[in-house]
Amino acid sequence: MTVELNHTIVWCRDKQVSSRFLVDILGLPDPIEFGPMLVVELGNGVSLDFCERGSHGSVASQHYAFLTSEDQFDRMFARIREKGLPYWADPGRHRAGEIYTQNGGRGVYFDDPDGHVLEIMTQPYLLAR
Repeated sequence: MTVELNHTIVWCRDKQVSSRFLVDILGLPDPIEFGPMLVVELGNGVSLDFCERGSHGSVASQHYAFLTSEDQFDRMFARIREKGLPYWADPGRHRAGEIYTQNGGRGVYFDDPDGHVLEIMTQPYLLAR
């Protein structure tokens, strides 16, 4: 039996703002309402379900990485630059204003409105198995 990720909740302060930010940068269809959440569907059957944290406390920063084609990367990265968003070549934010070129592809890190660290990449990491 295989196990696949189906969805995860993305805690946020404002689900409209946060889900709209993601679909605008990634060029995805509009979020879909599902109960108290706004659901962003990704191409591999996984969804990110945006849910407001409300008065229950602060939003803890998480990391979400998105694998995309070279052409899509160019369009997404152009939208990041058009919005004037800071970006980095590393998750520690030491290489500001750069992209990385590892694993035979390209990638970049940037923050969403709630401080989640987002990454777009054209090649998955090569892991020793």
